[in-house]
Amino acid sequence: MLDIRYIKENKDLVKSNLKKRFQTDKIGLVDNLIKKHQEWVQAKKELDQTRALRNKLSQEINQLKKQKKDASKQLDLAKNIPSLISNLESLSSLLWEEIESMKKNIPNIIHKSAPIGKDATQNKVLHKKGIIPKFSFPIKNHVELAESLNIADFDASAKVSGRGFYYLKNELALLNQALLRFAIDFMQKKKYTYIEPPLMINKKVASAAGDLNAFELALYKIEGEELYLIPTAEHALLGMLSNEVIDEKKLPLKFFGYSMSFRKEIGSHGINEKGLWRTHQFNKVEQFIFCKPEDSYKYYLELRKNSEEIFKKLKLPYRILESCSGDLSDWKSKGEDIEVYRPTTKKYEEIGSLSNCTDYQARELNIRVLRKNGEKQIVHTLNNTALATSRAMVAIVENYQQRDGSIKIPAVLQKYTGFNKIEKKK
Repeated sequence: MLDIRYIKENKDLVKSNLKKRFQTDKIGLVDNLIKKHQEWVQAKKELDQTRALRNKLSQEINQLKKQKKDASKQLDLAKNIPSLISNLESLSSLLWEEIESMKKNIPNIIHKSAPIGKDATQNKVLHKKGIIPKFSFPIKNHVELAESLNIADFDASAKVSGRGFYYLKNELALLNQALLRFAIDFMQKKKYTYIEPPLMINKKVASAAGDLNAFELALYKIEGEELYLIPTAEHALLGMLSNEVIDEKKLPLKFFGYSMSFRKEIGSHGINEKGLWRTHQFNKVEQFIFCKPEDSYKYYLELRKNSEEIFKKLKLPYRILESCSGDLSDWKSKGEDIEVYRPTTKKYEEIGSLSNCTDYQARELNIRVLRKNGEKQIVHTLNNTALATSRAMVAIVENYQQRDGSIKIPAVLQKYTGFNKIEKKK
């Protein structure tokens, strides 16, 4: 969330930002928030003054009693103070809760380089890389190929868990593990610290990561507990440094985490279709950086470069698509998707997402950097997908398919799989 002082000092900029995001319905919220904060400041002032009066009267009463003098006037003044303090504490607390709730509805400030547009149709293609394969035979989609090769079972998983789940078998299961090992080795060579995070997070972390109301449509909640299955390792990595103060000499902190990820995907197009492209459960390696505010866009480019290198090594055609202002999530200052080409749909489709959240996420979790001059600032956080294996497998199966129905394995993965082709058993 944004700092209330920043909102008050930059009211016009915050309102302009809402216009750029096409959220003009929230413009009145800015003035209401500032008004509510002024009420809180006044309530807090009265509370402090009343507590000071209580302490003053207490000292006077004690002094008068020691001197065996009449303290009835002071006692009479003091008798109503506890209830007055209690009322002011309740008012102050209630106002602050309202302020915090209102702040969560005000989005992050968009970076000046982000394109302005109302929706995803106005996102900007930055570049395309890789060679789109040409086939001289009728191609099949990944479900047809996987079932014909007996390397996945989507009907059995539907009986056991419902649509959106899958059984990986034989070589495809090994390919999944090969992709994980490849991504882990790649990120280790980049000197990022490897983390296997908890698969559940509490409500505070989920709320800090983004819009909890929207997330709750996607998150699996643990019944009877304030815990959610993670939709990505990003959220658990973010929460790892809650309430920490980090010496600036230790920044940046560069992590990457592997986890299973879980999403309801309620209302998502295609969730009831067979296959691996849109699923409730998937494996993902995620990049995450905590850094000094002035460095975040340097690391934004680094995270993008990491993901591009991965897809270049896999020799999969991809493009980078920058999110326009209207398609940018509230917690992001700037964002991009990496999309892989699918010959079966003849489209580029999202396989990863890069975000600079500046100080928006870290503020709610109180993650700070200690500067040389002793000042404490909120750190900036960035994240980017390294590799989501289910979608990567779809791209490999469809782009590397052969006339005889077999599938070649990208050369960079063969040392992990132990085979260079998936073909029908004789």
